[in-house]
Amino acid sequence: MRNRSFHHSHEPFRSRHSLQIDDAHTTGPLPFLNPTRARAKHAPPLQFSTAEKDHATPPSSGGAASPTRDALDAPNIQLNWRSRDNRKGRHALLVESSSFGSAPYVTPKPTSTLHATWQGIKRMSTQYPYWDVSYLVAVIFTLGSVTKFGTEILYGGGITAFIGATIFEIGSVLLMLEAINENRTGCFGWALEKLVESDGENATKVMVRPDKDTCSHHHTNKRNLVGKGDVKPPASSLSTASSVSLHGCVADQPKQPEYTEAENRSWVWFPSAQELKSHYLRELGFLACLAQLTGASVFWIWGFTALPGINNKLGSQGLLDGIYWAPQIVGGAGFIISGLLFILETQSKWYQPAFGVLGWHIGFWNLVGAFGFTLCGALGLAYGNSGAEYQASLATFWGSWAFLIGSVIQWYESLDKYPVATKPVENVQKT
Repeated sequence: MRNRSFHHSHEPFRSRHSLQIDDAHTTGPLPFLNPTRARAKHAPPLQFSTAEKDHATPPSSGGAASPTRDALDAPNIQLNWRSRDNRKGRHALLVESSSFGSAPYVTPKPTSTLHATWQGIKRMSTQYPYWDVSYLVAVIFTLGSVTKFGTEILYGGGITAFIGATIFEIGSVLLMLEAINENRTGCFGWALEKLVESDGENATKVMVRPDKDTCSHHHTNKRNLVGKGDVKPPASSLSTASSVSLHGCVADQPKQPEYTEAENRSWVWFPSAQELKSHYLRELGFLACLAQLTGASVFWIWGFTALPGINNKLGSQGLLDGIYWAPQIVGGAGFIISGLLFILETQSKWYQPAFGVLGWHIGFWNLVGAFGFTLCGALGLAYGNSGAEYQASLATFWGSWAFLIGSVIQWYESLDKYPVATKPVENVQKT
């Protein structure tokens, strides 16, 4: 089945020989489409050599990394790759937690706690990465969701409808560009550094921390919205020639991702026919973005015909239904399909909700909003019936609020580039 393995040209981390995809956790919700999630692990474990132990320096001398207060001891870690996270420039770390015994790794604490969530909310008011297309998409959709009908239907309602539909169209174009310019080589995104703790045995541990300098995702490059990231030379002595593997071995790792000629492009406007056929049309995220763009383009017709000078000149009911209400119904149907596909993309099985993934909630609320907009158009066909007009206004109201909730969550997601989740020791290999 296609969802159980990656095509070689699109396999994550194929340029990093110390990282290996765990086939047992490579999966997707639909068997005829590409995988949407996988886990990466390192090569078989080896022990630190004597020379490496001697090279490790106590924290007081400044040569080795030191643990922080917000750290967690972990016996094992894995990279939790998801196709949505890959588009958004996120690096999800799965930490095996244990309350007993010594652990070889020191990792950041889970980002699902109330404290971490509050820190993420504060980032939304203090960080403005305008060069990051994922951030722009989230903010644009938020602005599009807050446009409301004015007290005067023709001018207030018509103008805000046009502005909102135009904003949705711009956001959908950027969303499609983000999908086309996905990171294909796979970005690890974490630095692994040796540290020495005074635990009686002077044992060497490995500290795992976010590594923004060697991230190859688009958001690190302030000179373009999407495409290849701006990778800097690693500053850590361990990262320049070698990196400590997730099981304690020292394994070679390239200083920068190895790009093929096609992947070396910093911007792609349109995929080739071959890429479209062999990859993108089998990619759930791309199909969801395509449905979103198609729906937004048709929906924009409704916004345009809502403008004063156009809407009030539509004399016949048939003309009003054909170029005003029908585009809202068809565009809303595109949003429904898009929301469903975005939900499916985050799930390991098509019938199993992924409540623990931010992207699932974004897709869910967008789906609710899409039903509201579609219902508004359908009820609009009964124009002249006071009950239908009232329900259409209500559908627009709660549909806009649903889109707003989903957009705000997406805003939060766009700034949370290094999520950390935990799993109990006995269950990590089973999930």
